[in-house]
Amino acid sequence: MNIIIPMAGMGKRMRPHTLTTPKPLLPIVGKPIVQRLVEDIAHVCDEKIDNIAFVVGPNFGEEVFADLHDIANSLGAVGHICVQEEALGTAHAVYCAEKVLDGNVIVGFADTLFRADFTIDPSKDGVIWVKQVDDPSAFGVIKMSEDGVIRDFIEKPETFVSDLAIIGIYYFKDGARLRKEIKYLLDNNITEKEEFQLTNALENMKNDGLEFVPGEVTDWMDCGNKNATVDTNKRVLSHLSDEKLISDTSKTINATIIEPCYLGENVVIEDSTIGPHVSVGDNTTIKNSVISNSIIQTNTQIKNASFDNSMIGNFVEYDGKSNQLSISDYSTVKNN
Repeated sequence: MNIIIPMAGMGKRMRPHTLTTPKPLLPIVGKPIVQRLVEDIAHVCDEKIDNIAFVVGPNFGEEVFADLHDIANSLGAVGHICVQEEALGTAHAVYCAEKVLDGNVIVGFADTLFRADFTIDPSKDGVIWVKQVDDPSAFGVIKMSEDGVIRDFIEKPETFVSDLAIIGIYYFKDGARLRKEIKYLLDNNITEKEEFQLTNALENMKNDGLEFVPGEVTDWMDCGNKNATVDTNKRVLSHLSDEKLISDTSKTINATIIEPCYLGENVVIEDSTIGPHVSVGDNTTIKNSVISNSIIQTNTQIKNASFDNSMIGNFVEYDGKSNQLSISDYSTVKNN
């Protein structure tokens, strides 16, 4: 099995946090979003994962590449870095990883996490991950026949046709066939809104007789902006049962931890109440504070704080009270 992770977007809705860190490498309960995504995919895949191709933007650096290779290695796979020089649509992003578009392939766009109870049936031509939503007009949706096969892909329908939204994760039995269909779009400049869309390739494959079936997930978690990412951190914390959340090297001094919380290596919590639903990265110290439902990254110092629904970057110094915060890396804030 090969996995392709398109992640070349600029993450503008996550600024200021993405000014120094690509959005897919921002942490959810101590792990990068993209690592949790490939682990979610591995959970529904019974086959060995051979290759993981990360489709990145032209401004990603060597340090990011090393992190991505480490993520692939953690799953026993070979990592590949594929650069998308220009944002030309979802199909173009997938085609940038053409060297692994062969055999069984899963494509997962790196701004969403999911939970699912199903296991992929590799004999199917394709599986499209979907989730029932209240307002399907904001999403691409599928329409099914009575026998459970997908009959139509509709992009952001103005009138109701289905409430099963495509969440951006796909399985293909024949990656080479997908590569051929996308190349046809590129060679013939077939676009929608000046971008090459993966749904056009899916439609062509369906019209040629391939059958796609839905894989309905039990939970779909967005990481598109700060509030959504903090909420996803909360939901992941609530679901985890097989990960150690409190490091043995963390230290609490006259402190209360309201679980679930994540405390990384060498975290110190003193004279504070933390939680529920707080993730604290390695080497961070928190003193005289009350914090809930927040993400605090590594090597950060927080004093005299009281906040909720917040996201704090790496190497931050914060002293003072606030209701909600969104502070990027290497910032110093002191409210006297």
